[in-house]
Amino acid sequence: MVDANPWEETLEKISDVHQNVVGLVYAEKVKAGMPSINDFRSIGCVARVHKAALENDKMTFLAQGIKRFEVIEWLNEDAPYLARVRYLTDSKVKDDESKAYTIALLDSIKQLIRLNPLFSEDLKQYLGRFSFNEPGLLADFASSITSAEPEELYEVLATHAIQPRLNLALILIKKELEIARLQNEISAEVNEKLSQHQREFFLKEQLKVIQKELGLTKDDKTSDLDTFKERLLGKTIPESVQIKVDEELNKLGVLEPGSPEYGVTRNYLDWATSLPWGVHSDDNLDIKAARDVLEKQHAGLDDVKDRIVEFLALGAHRQEMGGSIMLLVGPPGVGKTSIGKSIADALNRKFYRFSLGGMRDEAEIKGHRRTYIGALPSKFVQALKDVQVENPVIMLDEVDKIGSSFQGDPASALLEALDPEQNSEFLDHYLDMRIDLSKTLFVCTANQLDTIPAPLLDRMDVIRLSGYTAEEKLAIAKQHLWPKLLKKNKLLKKQLNITDAALKHVIEDYAREAGVRGMDKLLQKILRKSVVQLMLNEADSINVGVKDIETLLGMPYFRAEKSIRGVGVVTGLAWTSMGGRPCLLKPTKFMS
Repeated sequence: MVDANPWEETLEKISDVHQNVVGLVYAEKVKAGMPSINDFRSIGCVARVHKAALENDKMTFLAQGIKRFEVIEWLNEDAPYLARVRYLTDSKVKDDESKAYTIALLDSIKQLIRLNPLFSEDLKQYLGRFSFNEPGLLADFASSITSAEPEELYEVLATHAIQPRLNLALILIKKELEIARLQNEISAEVNEKLSQHQREFFLKEQLKVIQKELGLTKDDKTSDLDTFKERLLGKTIPESVQIKVDEELNKLGVLEPGSPEYGVTRNYLDWATSLPWGVHSDDNLDIKAARDVLEKQHAGLDDVKDRIVEFLALGAHRQEMGGSIMLLVGPPGVGKTSIGKSIADALNRKFYRFSLGGMRDEAEIKGHRRTYIGALPSKFVQALKDVQVENPVIMLDEVDKIGSSFQGDPASALLEALDPEQNSEFLDHYLDMRIDLSKTLFVCTANQLDTIPAPLLDRMDVIRLSGYTAEEKLAIAKQHLWPKLLKKNKLLKKQLNITDAALKHVIEDYAREAGVRGMDKLLQKILRKSVVQLMLNEADSINVGVKDIETLLGMPYFRAEKSIRGVGVVTGLAWTSMGGRPCLLKPTKFMS
């Protein structure tokens, strides 16, 4: 295909001549416009034009190669080009090596026919009239049926000697043969996988039909209905809930599995039948064992432990632990969350925790309407489904950080869920059922009371965790924090040990906050720097003493001040927000 201008007139004149031939010369890729004579190669091919047609300013013609030629001189530098040429005639070679090349080339072409039947008819016709006296034509034909690059094809065209041309053609046909083999292997592998998948699909479909006819299996709808009914076996379901579930089961039975309403109804029944209706865990009413659990898991906080034991004793006396809301208030790091887990362990109850910090959607507390896309029940329903008992310990963390927005006021929604007088019939908007939360023990945590709404705070039993003394911090570090760090990092006490004096130094001069979270971070820093020394083989074991603390942690954050005594010196006492503990102000000397 060439541009109609300026080749249209030339091709029309050639078509009118008996010997309608044209010279074709390979040119390198030209960016734009017509190629110059410097872009053409020296060797070309005489071709007979069989058919020429004009279509969309393009001339399309069919040509047959006849003979090679070499350009001697360009007579015209603009299109249509005119040149003086010298024809190249193949010499007849009958030596054994050329004959061997010819046989090898013929064998490769026959193999290519078997692998790629695209040109099978043309190849068979050519091979039927092939003569060993014309090996050059065989080399040209073999090269023309390959998908080689233009430069490789031109190299064959420009090679006049028969034997090197046969060698080049054999290389190209071998490459084409390898490509065809690889293509067949890939096609066979893909077809095998597709056939295997299709076979498995048809066999599975036939198996489903056979099992259904024999009554050995059920369709998806029947399977769902049976699953939901089995979940309700052995549970004590309220009558109102049973009526609601039966209505939804009947509705699911008449719906088509492909309808949108089927998915909504199925999800609803999945949640409704997954709840632990009437299932309770046995409480541990042994007060002494509960006290031992609290002592084992927490050091210090004797007043808090006493308050919790009193609460447990009262519940054990009346044989009922539910209906109470404990609010643990204290600064960060004093162990509020872990105390809630210890209460669950002491009672032998399941534990579920979720954070209210930043919650602004009322639907998180009351549930979404099930007609909404992505609707979910309330967090309390999700908790009951997760623990599978009606009397767990549910911890509501960060209750003082709950928010409100245009989506509602979650704090107000909590009133119904937490109030012992109301939560026996808590209404979830998703399930639209009354759920009994009166057996649940709620434990809330907060850092301050100011941001908790007064109606919600009025329903809670406040327990304050003011912080730890230095002695309590030392016990926590020795019994809990340091052993936990060693175990987490797979270290033995004989490899890395820290003295009591060093721990006291850390507590008094680096970590004076009410909680122990800051002290835990400092101990981690000590452990990291010590492990570096162990890994560098500077020591087989390390014992961290008082003298090593400043090297590992830097200069102390706090220093003991010298006492100032004398006339006019006053010592002040202030009540701080850090743990609610009194602290001494710096003595000041008033001058008259």
